[in-house]
Amino acid sequence: MPNNEIYNTIIIGSGPAGLTAALYAARAELQPLVIGGLTWGGQLMLTSEVENFPGFPEGIMGPELMQNMRKQAERFGTKILDENVISADFKSSPFTVKTDKAEFKAKTVIIATGADANWLGLESEQRLRGKGVSACATCDGFFFKDKEVVVIGGGDSAMEEASFLTKFASKVTILHRRDEFRASKIMLKRAQENPKIVFVKNVQVVDVLGENFVEGVKIKDNNTGEEKVIKAAGYFAAIGHTPATKIFAAAGIETDAKGYIVIKNQTRTNIEGVFVAGDVNDPRYRQAVSAAGMGCMAALDVEKFLAEREV
Repeated sequence: MPNNEIYNTIIIGSGPAGLTAALYAARAELQPLVIGGLTWGGQLMLTSEVENFPGFPEGIMGPELMQNMRKQAERFGTKILDENVISADFKSSPFTVKTDKAEFKAKTVIIATGADANWLGLESEQRLRGKGVSACATCDGFFFKDKEVVVIGGGDSAMEEASFLTKFASKVTILHRRDEFRASKIMLKRAQENPKIVFVKNVQVVDVLGENFVEGVKIKDNNTGEEKVIKAAGYFAAIGHTPATKIFAAAGIETDAKGYIVIKNQTRTNIEGVFVAGDVNDPRYRQAVSAAGMGCMAALDVEKFLAEREV
């Protein structure tokens, strides 16, 4: 159903970027509306211990960190709806954002919908997320000191993740479904020259083994059909990310070839009044702290944008 109120800003997404944007917008008395999704909180809701977010010397569980961020944003007057955005109309101001339950209008919008890691689709892969299964070596590599891990993929991301993991792991096995690698020559050469990295090509991952934590992976040879088990305490998917931008591209927001939103100036998109923050624009860093920092920037840019128009 339609909502007659016109918000100063609507923030779409409720991960570190969205909730930090909400905190700054609320403290600027913009009374933001966050439409956070039915499964709010972003990737950290699926993460166990977070040790690299500033201010928590003993670490903090991902869901607890997101609960704290939500409470802090709400404390200053942010309204949060746990609904999914299904469409947006940026043709004219005020902009229109629709969920499956209602329609909302706003003078500005901050898109902070993030990007989802690509997975193989195994049941065990999802069941053991945060229990040895990860899609971020820089986030979780520290937990695998002197342990054996596997990396799934054959592109630059896989080579980069594997090389980083050798700082901690005793052995890193790269599993790739083809004979040839998509990785650039320099990245591949760097991985091949690392004595801790082993390559297993032309195989499929059949299963991730373990009840409460990763104990190994079962693979199948694409040529012979033979199956075998590789011992591992960690499983890192490095087969890319998919930014949540489909509905915004349909609304005229410019994206790059991989679907990430293109920034024109600071956090501004190609549509005046629509801003962006976090992993939905960031295929490189993909960290909670960098997403939060960009959320702060987007909110400050929104505040300035509205002030210049004497709102």
